[in-house]
Amino acid sequence: MAVTWDIVALDATKTVGSLSDVVTTIHWTASDADGEHTGSSYGSVGLAEADSNSFIAYASITKNNAIAWAKAALGSDEVTRIETSIAAKITESKTPTKFTGVPW
Repeated sequence: MAVTWDIVALDATKTVGSLSDVVTTIHWTASDADGEHTGSSYGSVGLAEADSNSFIAYASITKNNAIAWAKAALGSDEVTRIETSIAAKITESKTPTKFTGVPW
């Protein structure tokens, strides 16, 4: 099992200083599965102000760029927390500790 990160959308501002089409927010998903048992998380994260020295034009951004930016903006502790939470959801699905229903 390995958590797969994906990008749902990028929010951008048309002009920031001398830069055009600057990504400001990344909407992401993270998910994993073990057979029929799944776990996922969704969120968004704002990015720091764009640096003209390392700026990538919107049309040239790859999914891998955006995933790396999202993880960097979240920070390693939060990425670990998200991935641990997904693993816990899968474990709970496989061996439930709670249930809802009626006995008849």
